[in-house]
Amino acid sequence: MAFGGKRKVRRGKRGGENKHEKSPDAETATFNAQAVGDEYTAPPMEGESTPFTSIEAEDGDHSMDIDENNISPASYGLVNPELQSYLKSCEAMLDNPQFELPEDRIIFVNNVYSEIKNYELQLTTDHECSRILEKLFRISSEYQIKRFFALTRDDTIRLVIHRFSSHTIQTLLLLTAVALEREMRGESSDLATGEEPDSDAVRTEMPKFEELVLTLVDTLQPMWSFLMSNEYASHILRVLLLVLSGRPIEDQTNPKNTIKSRRSAKYVEDRNGEPINHPALAKQRTVPESFATALDKLLEKASESISEIVARDLANSPVGSPVLQLMLSLQAEKSQLEKDGSLLDKCLMGLVSDGPAHPRRDAVIGMMLQDVYICSKLKELAFHPISNFVVQSVLSNAKTDEQLKSMIAEIQPHVGDLLFKQRPGVVRALLDSSIRLKCGAAEITDALYQGLGASGEKERKELINLLAFLVPYSRFVQADYNRLPFSLQGSLIIQSILKLPSSSCEPLMESFFAQDPDMIYEWCKDPSGSRIIEAIISSKQLPVVTKRRVLERYANKYADLAANKYGSHIVDACWRAADIPYKEKILIELLQRETQVRDSPFGRIVMSNCRADQYKRRVDEWRERERNIQKRKRLFEDILDGDTSTAAATATQNSASSKRYKKAEEKDEIDELFATPAAPAKEATKSQATTESQSDANGKEAGTKRSKKDKRSKKKKDVSV
Repeated sequence: MAFGGKRKVRRGKRGGENKHEKSPDAETATFNAQAVGDEYTAPPMEGESTPFTSIEAEDGDHSMDIDENNISPASYGLVNPELQSYLKSCEAMLDNPQFELPEDRIIFVNNVYSEIKNYELQLTTDHECSRILEKLFRISSEYQIKRFFALTRDDTIRLVIHRFSSHTIQTLLLLTAVALEREMRGESSDLATGEEPDSDAVRTEMPKFEELVLTLVDTLQPMWSFLMSNEYASHILRVLLLVLSGRPIEDQTNPKNTIKSRRSAKYVEDRNGEPINHPALAKQRTVPESFATALDKLLEKASESISEIVARDLANSPVGSPVLQLMLSLQAEKSQLEKDGSLLDKCLMGLVSDGPAHPRRDAVIGMMLQDVYICSKLKELAFHPISNFVVQSVLSNAKTDEQLKSMIAEIQPHVGDLLFKQRPGVVRALLDSSIRLKCGAAEITDALYQGLGASGEKERKELINLLAFLVPYSRFVQADYNRLPFSLQGSLIIQSILKLPSSSCEPLMESFFAQDPDMIYEWCKDPSGSRIIEAIISSKQLPVVTKRRVLERYANKYADLAANKYGSHIVDACWRAADIPYKEKILIELLQRETQVRDSPFGRIVMSNCRADQYKRRVDEWRERERNIQKRKRLFEDILDGDTSTAAATATQNSASSKRYKKAEEKDEIDELFATPAAPAKEATKSQATTESQSDANGKEAGTKRSKKDKRSKKKKDVSV
């Protein structure tokens, strides 16, 4: 029987006696469908004919001509229950492989491989056995990995599209990537060709890892476009490209990794499996010279075989898009994208401006060489209703200062048109890239202010209004202020500006302080306006003096803000930015109108955040707590924002661990205790006496409980006697 296929039998009268004859597959299904009990008999492991294919058959070749339209996943029949139970019994040892001697590990692994001999490929198609095989590979020798890898060459295509066997091949590829560098240096953790330890078997000489990978490339290349769209094979293609290029292979524990799907990672985690995160995979690896030639040939042939329609479908596909992005990235490194009819040309043919916005498609285009394909056409594409999203992706993926400056130079004259023609997202993407690369802030803000018509000193006073309502100055002067609606995109642009250096924020803050406080107060009760005020108070670029001026603007209004759905967030932001005396001032104002504040659910949250109950009962404890919070805040600011040397010194002195921090606080309290006059000392002795009396009382209670337990136990013993 070839690969568990069913025998063709005619139906009806012409079938004759064959109508009632059972095929081997039917017999297999029969004994597997029997009830588990005393009458169950397992199929033979050896001796008589088995329903399974012998993998190491010497007669003939198992390779087959596969038609892309008729291809199906590999199938070798059902796994023998005895063999399956044996592997499950070995799983506990594989989960925690602690052997006293290295020879014990070798003997254990050799025994497992001898038991599964002639059933290797069949086990890869079983959902439990394939997972156990992956664990076995992690402690296997290089020879054993080579041998198993070589066995997959006869039926590679059907194995890589199988739901379970594809994971075993992926694991073999990852282990191959780890072993390749040792093989190039002539080192090997494996024994030389010869006899196995404690075994009479003689080793067969196996091909090198390099030859195995090149054979895999030659096998997969004719069906590359088909495999890219297969949900199981696409992961193998990504690993293969990374192995050929020597690129770092990302951490598989990361939920956003492209090597394993989230469902696969969750499945392995639930079953006590561990991903292969070898240190050699996390860095750039040295690969054989033949890999570069094979990769060039593979990318060229694959690009030729993919048509424009298929390329656009793959760009929008959640399965094919990651492989396509990796291929384009590798071609970009080799300068293969500038050729006519390249893979990127096929992707871009109608993809930029056709169809609805799609994040995967935008990622494919946005990650490519911006200056080659898009930078010269930024103006036209930025105004298009669809391709402007691609431009935003391009701007967000700017990698160097030179790239960003060239983009700013092209977009700078058209910022005003972008703002008022429903394309403000392009301007915001440019601001976000400037924040990330710390470059071009002055050029962008100048272009933004000129586009709003706020070039003069008089117009600059209304700058924050122009951005909040996203209107030009000429229209703002003629409009009714109370009827102008807030713009969400304008609010987001202001929040981005407040993350730029302080010199770029100064015109905006001057405009803010030039406004009527009562008009700005109404912003706090609007969803978009409140975000602007919150961003001003929380900005790390503004000095403390500027923030204090903002806080003073809302004096005597904190109670009303706390009771408002959006204003309560402003009070929380003011609380975080204020020092202890001003926090106390805010809290006193809230307590004066406590009934009004607590009637609102948002006000109750604010009172809880401010610890109002603790302030009313024990003011000194509240102040001490706030001091400790400020100390911790300064400590972490030094660690995160300061130099690494000063941060390390502060960390060692102040110690980030909780126990040391408590000891430091106790030391400070003791110093304060001895530094004060006798009255606090008396209070300290009283508190000490109370603690001692409490501990004595607790000891007495514990003693009485123990005596009661002893009496009960004695009574039970007497009853039993």
